[in-house]
Amino acid sequence: MIESNGWAFWRGTLALIIGSFMVFANVYVTQPLLPMIAQTYDISELQAASSFTITTLTLGLSLLFYGPLSDALGRKKIMVLTLLGVTLTTYALSLASDYSTLLLLRAIQGFFLAGLPAIAVAYLGDEYTPHAMALAVGLYISGNTLGGIGGRLIGGFVGEWQGPSAAFTTMAVVSLICFLLFWVLLPKSQHFQAKPFLVRTLVTNVTLHMRNPVLVMCYVIGGLNFFIFINQFSYITFVLEDAPYSLSAKYVSLLFLTYLSGTVGSAFSGKLAGYLSQPKIMMIGTGIIMLGSLVTLYPSLVTIIIGLFVNCFGFFLCHSTASSYVSKNAKQAKASASSLYLVFYYLGASAGGFYLDPFWQYGGWSAVVLGSWLVLAGVLFVAFILSRRQQKNETYEGVKPIAGTLMSK
Repeated sequence: MIESNGWAFWRGTLALIIGSFMVFANVYVTQPLLPMIAQTYDISELQAASSFTITTLTLGLSLLFYGPLSDALGRKKIMVLTLLGVTLTTYALSLASDYSTLLLLRAIQGFFLAGLPAIAVAYLGDEYTPHAMALAVGLYISGNTLGGIGGRLIGGFVGEWQGPSAAFTTMAVVSLICFLLFWVLLPKSQHFQAKPFLVRTLVTNVTLHMRNPVLVMCYVIGGLNFFIFINQFSYITFVLEDAPYSLSAKYVSLLFLTYLSGTVGSAFSGKLAGYLSQPKIMMIGTGIIMLGSLVTLYPSLVTIIIGLFVNCFGFFLCHSTASSYVSKNAKQAKASASSLYLVFYYLGASAGGFYLDPFWQYGGWSAVVLGSWLVLAGVLFVAFILSRRQQKNETYEGVKPIAGTLMSK
């Protein structure tokens, strides 16, 4: 097993960070390009946003598939093949001559993008000691944030300079470099034990999780928060590239540096859990997103940026807590429970644009915030129900031993 103080640890961990960077850079590369895509292909804002949401849709739907497949065929092999698929589809996107082709390729790309996120933690569990795995997972997740920021910066800066096609070409070159580094650096699986691929087991586990009300509420909280959060970022790009701000794509892409406050929020969630119950932290995180959304209504670039910083902190505070709570409350098959959380998470990202678009068409950004508040209020209520449920369970568990003691006397 790989220990935390050896070269193999840093080789494997660096490979997964690079792979994670590559995956999430490709997911988010189109987000700062949305106004440019709308103009280039003469399509609506909603159609342009579909170039992002179609990828998160196919990514989310594919997550449950790769875990059981890797149990049968091996971890590294599938991660390498899917990252190669990502690289090839990214290059193909640079050659897309019409929007229908671009949309199809982004859908195919989403299927390949799911490979590494679905398998990476399972690979760590196979090959690393528990202590080394805990360290590696934290570093691996940092690649998600860096990839999201990096992809948006590449899309914004290169897209403004040479157009969307050049942005995809650049992303393909970056992806090729990342793919080769990942392939060379990631140690071969030494402790993997193949298991038969059984669809029945997958269906049984998913059914079990969906019958657990605690898990379902976490899925709703995570999915609906991302439903609003990520699509707010899509529509704010149209706001900021229009008058009176008139920001170019490269400056809009810099707004995604606000994600750095999300890194702080994720780290803070663990410390806060020592003082408050996790459902209450989810309530706080959701409330902070609502507050940040309100701040963005003031017509000033500075306040909009502050509002986005607040939103990112609140969202990642809630998301990291909900994800942790799922693992804590899954009665069995914890890996598939976490994968199902990510399915809801990415399906939320895919559907949110369709929900917010009528608000956008009717009243612009202020209506988008109103539509956001309607959903976030519902999320807040679900988190409140979850909190009350935990309080009742804790009260019951506290009374039960006392009752048992009295009966024994």
